Amino acid sequence: MSSPDHADGTDATDAGGRIPVAERRLHPVTPFRRAWAPVAVLVGWAAHDPNSAQEQLARLTDTMLLLGLAVLVPVAGLYGFLSWWFTHFAVTGSELRIRTGLLFRRTAHIRLERIQAVDVSRPLLARVAGVAKLRIDVVGADKKDELAFLGEQEARALRAELLARAAGFAPETAHEVGEAPAQELLHVPPRALALSLVLTAATWGSLCAALLVPTVLWLTTHNLWTVLGTALPLLGGAGAHSAGRFVAEFDWKVAESPDGLRIDHGLLDRTHETVPPGRVQTVRIVEPLLWRRLGWVRVELDVAGSANSVLIPVAPRAVAESVIARVLPGVTVPQELSRAPGRARWCVPVWWRGCRLAVTGTVFATRHGLLRRSLSLVPHAKVQSVRLTQGPWQRVWRLADVHVDTGAGKTVTAGQRDAEEAVRLLHEQAERSRTGRRDARPDRWMTAG
Repeated sequence: MSSPDHADGTDATDAGGRIPVAERRLHPVTPFRRAWAPVAVLVGWAAHDPNSAQEQLARLTDTMLLLGLAVLVPVAGLYGFLSWWFTHFAVTGSELRIRTGLLFRRTAHIRLERIQAVDVSRPLLARVAGVAKLRIDVVGADKKDELAFLGEQEARALRAELLARAAGFAPETAHEVGEAPAQELLHVPPRALALSLVLTAATWGSLCAALLVPTVLWLTTHNLWTVLGTALPLLGGAGAHSAGRFVAEFDWKVAESPDGLRIDHGLLDRTHETVPPGRVQTVRIVEPLLWRRLGWVRVELDVAGSANSVLIPVAPRAVAESVIARVLPGVTVPQELSRAPGRARWCVPVWWRGCRLAVTGTVFATRHGLLRRSLSLVPHAKVQSVRLTQGPWQRVWRLADVHVDTGAGKTVTAGQRDAEEAVRLLHEQAERSRTGRRDARPDRWMTAG
């Protein structure tokens, strides 16, 4: 589907070509963001061939450098302005239309009924300027389209309108619906988040490596510079990983609204994400070893067509399960899971004890891991296919693996099951999946009633 381009960039027509639709431009601060593109090209060239870049810079005099800057700055500014001037967007009767491109024109037609989430992101500098980035998640699209930047109020109003239109509200009433009310379900205190990162095995592993490797190098080489050259990156990497997660997951909030679960987080860059109901394919409850005494867990998601992966960075198990009940209505997290047969020790020594399985009327649940437990919950309606695999050594011990594939392109495996049990699981799960999809509720947000 295409639409005619207008020279003034102010009006377009809807899909039927009859109703004029007013096109809008992005926030006037956008040219400053896009002006960095020519500078980024030069930096990329210099990084790709640093020796040649250094030789070229050595040949330039101070006067030539000043002249180059005098040309580069206006060119970058002009590019930013023109790219902003030739970018328009409009909400028509059936789609969100985004037109971009200075030399090569691109028009994106986003069907409103296929929008599954609209996220609002506010990087640090954008927060200072009072603007926000809108990211549109569409069913079947690998990459999110975005509008960067809009005023904060305009971004929130447009988000509410798009969600209302996607839910079936008429164009004349979508503006009046406004943002759906939300009820807060969870707030992660900064102290709990910091303590959870300290008690993460990855943090301790990085610190141990940062202490052990330099010590070994000192005993073998007695070279201070070699030790420092190894220790500093290891210590920096250990600190950067934990600090990065703390900054990204700071002030984590989960709220429930008619358009899905809303997630707000971030210390420097604030992000407002939506987990659309009905699109969650798998829920994972992760339980690191050092968290167990505190009763803490981490909850992760697989969402079809979305990169959203974390629902709760850390929370008491009871609280986490209450939130999961909102994501998967009618699902209860199994407390009792059956262990793999004892002969599985000959196929997977020690770790076979972590292979657990439970099948309830609503979910296929598997757990693996001893030090870091991970319990995966797959609703029967989300199972796309079921497979059984059996290696040569498993055939000797009459064992098999049952794999469940979901709509997010992920696979959940019940490992080291008795061979006869695995065959029975294969047929029973195929039947549960068929009946689950037949009885599943439609993947919709709020209703226009």
